[in-house]
Amino acid sequence: MTQDLEKAKAKSREVLELISKKELTQDERDKVIEESVRYWTDHVNAGFLKYRKSVSTDYTAVEWEDNGAVFRDINGKEFIDMLGGFGVYNVGHRHPTVLKAVTEQLQRQAIHSQELIDPLRTYLAHLVSLITPGDLNYSFFSNSGTESVEGCMKMAMLATGRKHFVGTVGAFHGKTLGSLGGTSKAMFREPFMPLLRWSHIPFGDVKALETALSCADFNGDRVAAFVVEPVQGEGGINVAPPGYLKAARELCDKYGAVLVFDEIQSGMGRTGKMFYCDYEGVVPDLMALGKAFGGGVMPIGAVVGTEKVWAKYVENPFLHTTTFGGNPLACAAAIATISVLLDEDLPKQAKEKGEYMIPKMNQLAKRYPNVLSVIRGVGLMIGMEFTSNETGYSVAKELFARNILISGTYINARVLRVEPPLVISYEQIDIFLKALEESIAVVSKLQPALT
Repeated sequence: MTQDLEKAKAKSREVLELISKKELTQDERDKVIEESVRYWTDHVNAGFLKYRKSVSTDYTAVEWEDNGAVFRDINGKEFIDMLGGFGVYNVGHRHPTVLKAVTEQLQRQAIHSQELIDPLRTYLAHLVSLITPGDLNYSFFSNSGTESVEGCMKMAMLATGRKHFVGTVGAFHGKTLGSLGGTSKAMFREPFMPLLRWSHIPFGDVKALETALSCADFNGDRVAAFVVEPVQGEGGINVAPPGYLKAARELCDKYGAVLVFDEIQSGMGRTGKMFYCDYEGVVPDLMALGKAFGGGVMPIGAVVGTEKVWAKYVENPFLHTTTFGGNPLACAAAIATISVLLDEDLPKQAKEKGEYMIPKMNQLAKRYPNVLSVIRGVGLMIGMEFTSNETGYSVAKELFARNILISGTYINARVLRVEPPLVISYEQIDIFLKALEESIAVVSKLQPALT
């Protein structure tokens, strides 16, 4: 397609008119569906459409509106969201408090000048220092989780003067070039090798961590940081074994490495505490935040650190900057999100709802062992491991046919994640559990019995 500014002007006006309408005609809905699939194919990436359960020859779901724990497609079909945007919608879809803060801030200012003091960034940084454990008192605000990991890596390199990182097998820290080194799936990494210096050790293995740190010390390639998810998300919802985070803290202190917790998915109340590391009372040197930090309304992440790791950055604050990170709209969303989490005690709700769901899901695993192998997780960060990749995908398709949205984890395809908004009602949970049982029963009939 060649440049055509007149056509672009007309099309942009047409789309703005669609956005402004409260209701669409059936012809308009059909046109949006057809054009969405066509433009995605022509201008985004046709490969994605192969993996979307929402696209088929007889019915294509194009999402259009949402609220609470549900979203609706352009034809008004409603789905219960058990995926939660891969951990984005902790306070729900378009929570009124978050929307109000953003729209009211938009009436005043959208993007800061970057030359004057922008107050919402300072208020948000203060709030983050209050909700994070220990002496994590400084924040740098980014646009996403992977940017937050990048920032943690740079801070660790500045603080230690080292360039070697240790991560875990099954980890996912993002796909930008720095964080990609810590993401341990070959399919994502190989096309972009060589990456920054990363070593990977088994998750939860204290001896492997000490070996990695001590060997690096011995050969002179000392480790800048151990970067770890307290609960691996894309690796299949793997919870750190008891004592693992504490041991990691002690070993990093022993070998002069920075301890980085990636709480992008496990943080902001999802696991039943504000951050998973609160369960063990372990304080990292740096913490990466993202996903739910903006309340499902604005994209924002954070690099949170101690005074010690921030010292070199204070000496030269131009070593790491951002144009849009920490903008007033995103900060307003994050401030409102913190308020909602605390006012509605959503971490406690996550814990109680997880404790309600997991035993019932375990009963399904016992009844259908040829389909469902293991349930694991904490709070509303739950993984269902199936007997094969194909089995899990079949269950996901059956659930989608029952108006339940769910998806697998990137690195362990046998696992379907259950990460609904923390505001999900018990009635909606029961609807999901019923649909899950029906879906597993259908797939079970097609599976060979285990002997």
